[in-house]
Amino acid sequence: MSQALALIALVGATGTGKTAVALALAKALGGGVVNFDSRQVYQGLDIVTAQPTLAEQSQCPHALYGYLPVDQSIRAGAFSEEILAMAQKFNAQGVVPILVGGTGLYLKSLVDGLAPIPDIDASIRKEIMHECQTLGSPVLHARLSIIDPQYAARIHPNDPQRICRALEVYTATGQTLSWWHSQAAPAAHVRVLQIGLDTELKALTPRLAQRITAMLELGALHEVERAYDQYPQRTAPGFSGIGCPELLAVLLDGLDMDEAQRLWLRNTRAYAKRQLTWFRKDQRVFWHAPEDEAGIVARALSFVSSSL
Repeated sequence: MSQALALIALVGATGTGKTAVALALAKALGGGVVNFDSRQVYQGLDIVTAQPTLAEQSQCPHALYGYLPVDQSIRAGAFSEEILAMAQKFNAQGVVPILVGGTGLYLKSLVDGLAPIPDIDASIRKEIMHECQTLGSPVLHARLSIIDPQYAARIHPNDPQRICRALEVYTATGQTLSWWHSQAAPAAHVRVLQIGLDTELKALTPRLAQRITAMLELGALHEVERAYDQYPQRTAPGFSGIGCPELLAVLLDGLDMDEAQRLWLRNTRAYAKRQLTWFRKDQRVFWHAPEDEAGIVARALSFVSSSL
């Protein structure tokens, strides 16, 4: 039997400092960073999705950031396969794969296996997307809450990509997305050390507010404006990430910027709460304070050594 692929996954809520810790890990381990955040895959939205800067990415190999056009959807199964392929590539090069992100579903797909969901007919996908554009994602989210309350509770009403995916799977197969996820088979020959950056929501909130202010100072509004000029569709998958709907409301509806910032912070805080809830349910996560870089590096070194 071939040796198991050893992966380190750095998880936690948005704004907890995962990028800085990932760079410290990469320096100590000779590692490279592989993104598993569903928003940071999009081109031209570097600031608003908090992708690592060019200066940060120059410090070690980085993969799967900013490569997907705004109008293209991403599927958990397909993305998990891309993550695994990139981790295997890094490993073959003698680079320790360090997975970094906050999208728990994608990491779960990799660690616990992929749901065997059949291909969905394009006509079904097109019909549901049309409904979403006509009625709005909150209406479809309410419908999903009746069909699949477990999955609906995990996603935001303003997340048309995941809402439509869940509805199209149910329409095509007669089974909910939650049911399909329960059919997943564990991934073979993969060992994962999950390290979580622990923080309390109350302490995180002012940091999130500061980060939003910094994003605006760096040009987040102009970034979203440029992206919309290229892809003039508010329901484009890349615009579903928090920050984009609020800034599009400023650009297209005349929403006051102060109100946009308030909504942006409220929605980010709610998202951080959902992330913390998700990761804290997983007993396999080892929690550290974000500033405990020495402890995090020591745990990762021990894991890598035991995998040799």
